[in-house]
Amino acid sequence: MLSYPWTALVTVAALILYFVVTLNVGRARFKYNVSPPAISGNPDFERVFRVQQNTVEQIVLFIPALWVFSLFVSQIWGAALGAVWVIGRILFAWGYYQAPEKRAAGFGISSLVTIALLLGSLIGVGLTLYQTF
Repeated sequence: MLSYPWTALVTVAALILYFVVTLNVGRARFKYNVSPPAISGNPDFERVFRVQQNTVEQIVLFIPALWVFSLFVSQIWGAALGAVWVIGRILFAWGYYQAPEKRAAGFGISSLVTIALLLGSLIGVGLTLYQTF
């Protein structure tokens, strides 16, 4: 049986990051007095909420791309890229919490990693299919 502990570790790190930004929304609701189901009203709350929403939007692409890349290309490279993605998302959150214009670097880093994982996955799967013929 093949083992992918590094890919699994990065997956867990990404899920912990998502859990933390989700908890931050709950804390911000209390701090800025924004009762559910409201998602607007205080710009500071709205930034915290957008971090959580954007993270869930991105993680849907990231996790499958990470695993396909790790399975068909390289677990080590997949995990390394995945770790950079997590760091990029932390930078994104940290910047966005301060001001919307400070989110760009983190967004760019994580987006480039996602593109690399997707393209690498496509190439890895394509080469595997090619070799079966």
